[in-house]
Amino acid sequence: MSKIKLDLHEIYNNSGAIERALNEAFDEAEQCRAKMLEIIPGKGSGQLKKKVIRYLERKDVKKRYHRIDKDSKNFGRLFVRFKH
Repeated sequence: MSKIKLDLHEIYNNSGAIERALNEAFDEAEQCRAKMLEIIPGKGSGQLKKKVIRYLERKDVKKRYHRIDKDSKNFGRLFVRFKH
């Protein structure tokens, strides 16, 4: 599997569940050596996307991935790229 998809629409208002889902997606990406993790916080007010970006900017998380790309066609989507 070269890509993992994480849609956060269902848990947008549950901070604990969001962090758990992100941690699990990162673990899965590392276990199966995925090239990319697609995170879909959705468009909404932008609060969820900000929360996801804050998570991705944490030092302990930053060392787990190569780079982040924002989808130029869809504001509500982020791509986390890995180099395994």
